[in-house]
Amino acid sequence: MIGVGKTKQYSNVLEKPLSRGRQEVSLSAFAFLFSELVQYNQTHVDNIGELERRLEDAGYSVGARVLELLCHRERGNRRETRLLGILSFVHSTVWKVLFGKVADSLEKGTEHEDEYMISEKELLVNRFISTPKDMGAFNCGAFVAGIVRGVLENAGFPAVVTAHFVPMEGLQRPRTTILIKFAEEVLRREARLG
Repeated sequence: MIGVGKTKQYSNVLEKPLSRGRQEVSLSAFAFLFSELVQYNQTHVDNIGELERRLEDAGYSVGARVLELLCHRERGNRRETRLLGILSFVHSTVWKVLFGKVADSLEKGTEHEDEYMISEKELLVNRFISTPKDMGAFNCGAFVAGIVRGVLENAGFPAVVTAHFVPMEGLQRPRTTILIKFAEEVLRREARLG
């Protein structure tokens, strides 16, 4: 048996295939790094709005890279062109890669045609962060909102994405809702494709 147990030799690092790698990251390592990201940005801002914007900006670059990686790995470079397709992709595939499970819910807004919401009972980035009373309604979900915005905008679906706390009966902590408000051009394109 010739070649059993031998690994293929690559002459160039660019020839190596992209492996799936380990799919898990230590929860304590993530919590520590994310806490450091929040603390670092907290020292460089004057108010909560600025802090949430900085976290969103950090999340945006993560979202752009996640989209690129997932399109290469899972979709064979196929691009989503429909609104519900990209929302389903974010709700299931992106969420599963980032948080190990599908998001709790994906809903269409009842008041506005251009709004959709992804809700999570206990968003991972809010789980280990304790907010001082002087910071009021600071929501670390802004980081995840940035990730979602990065995925959507780089897929050709510009949107304003924000994170909000929604109090729920029977839950100690409020659930986090990621509100997605698509640009008018997205709705026009969707109507044309419809």
